[in-house]
Amino acid sequence: MKFVGSKITKKEINGKVGVLICNLGTPESYKYWDVGCFLKQFLSDGRVIEIPKIIWWFILNLIILPFRSQKSSKLYKSIWTKKGSPLMIYSKRLVKKLKKSSGGKQEYVLAMRYGKPEIDKALLKLKNKGCDKLIVIPTFPQYSGTTSASVFDAVVDTLKKWRWVPSVKFINGYHKNKNYVAALADTLKPSIKKHKPQKIVFSYHGIPKRNVEQGDPYYLFCKETTKLVAKELKLKTSQYITTFQSRFGPAEWLKPYTSEKMEELPKKGIKNVLIIAPGFSVDCLETIEEIDEENKEIFMNAGGEHYAYVPCLNDTDRHVKVFKSIVKINS
Repeated sequence: MKFVGSKITKKEINGKVGVLICNLGTPESYKYWDVGCFLKQFLSDGRVIEIPKIIWWFILNLIILPFRSQKSSKLYKSIWTKKGSPLMIYSKRLVKKLKKSSGGKQEYVLAMRYGKPEIDKALLKLKNKGCDKLIVIPTFPQYSGTTSASVFDAVVDTLKKWRWVPSVKFINGYHKNKNYVAALADTLKPSIKKHKPQKIVFSYHGIPKRNVEQGDPYYLFCKETTKLVAKELKLKTSQYITTFQSRFGPAEWLKPYTSEKMEELPKKGIKNVLIIAPGFSVDCLETIEEIDEENKEIFMNAGGEHYAYVPCLNDTDRHVKVFKSIVKINS
């Protein structure tokens, strides 16, 4: 096997720290083919779909992709901007701010688990900049085997091909990081004051219930984030709920489902809600289209009167502070 490496010309190693910021990913465009390629890579990951590969290959390629790609293409088109995908735009801006604020103390690069920029190329950039210490931060606050662990797999697959394997610190989650919790609370405060909601909804991306039953701690981490933010805001338990969105396939996923709660709440007299998605680091298809449009429509059609969505932390200075605190602790 040929390993990746180059002749060492320096007499001393400076121990430079490289930080890999990794999000889930996005199609290169909203066109059918690009969306299909992205979905195929995503849904072919054994961490995401735990079905025997031979069986899943036929289901994915013959049943799911032809229809899912077309549907998702239309949804992506509805949120696409002149500069591209919101997820990519916000992620790039975030990393740019991190670079600027580091003062050259660390090197930052952006990668996506699926699509571009690829993890292996991003890691090689850090290597070429002289980084022999790496901090890998998947931008999923609440660890799950379907997200953070998949990033870990991809990083290891890359590094095992290198001749000189660097020192690596893998941040598998930061669901109770005090700066993250404070940032969420501070983001909510003005919206609470403005809208005076009867109920605050903390909506997280769902995962199959089976995953949790087999040892994935994701559900507990989501609930803990909600409680910590609620404590920061001095909320009573009657003032908020935790729900789960974006389920896929016929299997049971984590409950309660956000969409079902949006239909149910108005019938119980809760007609003014404020919703936030703490599991998403930046706004994307699942927050812009699913939460701020689809679920709003469900709520209003069910008799709701006021629905407000609080954007993700995106490229705000508070979000930069969250990642800087993680890097500082682990440098």
